Amino acid sequence: MTSLSLPQLQFLLHGLAWTVLLSLMAFAGGGLLGFVVAIVRVYGPGGSRHLAMLYIKLVQGTPLLVLLSLAFFGLPAMGLNIEPLTAAGLGLSVYVSAYLGEIWRGCIQSVPATQVEAAECLALNWGQRLVHVVLPQAIKIATPPTVGFMVQIVKNTSLASAIGFVELARAGQVINNATFQPFVIFVLIAALYFALCYPLSVWSRRLERKFNVAHR
Repeated sequence: MTSLSLPQLQFLLHGLAWTVLLSLMAFAGGGLLGFVVAIVRVYGPGGSRHLAMLYIKLVQGTPLLVLLSLAFFGLPAMGLNIEPLTAAGLGLSVYVSAYLGEIWRGCIQSVPATQVEAAECLALNWGQRLVHVVLPQAIKIATPPTVGFMVQIVKNTSLASAIGFVELARAGQVINNATFQPFVIFVLIAALYFALCYPLSVWSRRLERKFNVAHR
C-alpha cells in the first residue's frame, strides 16, 4: 500500500473547499427562499399558504438527486446553459428551502400569542410586530435546529458528484480510480466530513442548552 502523493492530497483538499463553498451557497440560497416560504405559510392569505405547503411537500417528497438532475439536465433542455456548480447550488437551495421553511414556520408559530397581542395593544403594525417582537424570539428558537440541519447540508453536497461537480466525495473517487486505494482514501474522506460536521453538531447542542429550547 502506497501513501497518497502531495498533489493528490491537494486535490482532495481542493474538493473539500468546494464542499464548503457549495454548503454555504445552499444555506444562503435555501435560507432566503425558506424564509419567504415560512412567512407565507404563517401570514400569507389562504391560497398562498396552500401553495407554500404544496411546495414543501413536493420538494420534501422528491429525492435530492432528482432535483440536482432537473437543474443540470432540465434547464439546458429549456435553452438555459448552466454550469455544474450553479446547478448544484440551485438544486440544493431548493431542497434546503423546503426544510428550513418548515423549521422556521414552526419556530415563528411557537412565539407565544400573548407577545403578539401585547404588540398589537401598543399599536404596532404587522411589520413592526414581525421585526421587533416575533423574529427576535423565533430566531432563538430556530438557531439550534438550523445549525443542526447544516450538518445535513454538508453531507448532501456529496450528491453533486452525480452531475459532474468535483467536491470532496467526487475528488476521492477520482483519486481512487488512479491509485486503487479505496480504504485509505474513503477513510480520509470520512474523517474530513467528520471534521466539518462534528463541530456543527456540538455547536447545535450547546445552542440548544443555552437557549433552553427543550424547556420552553
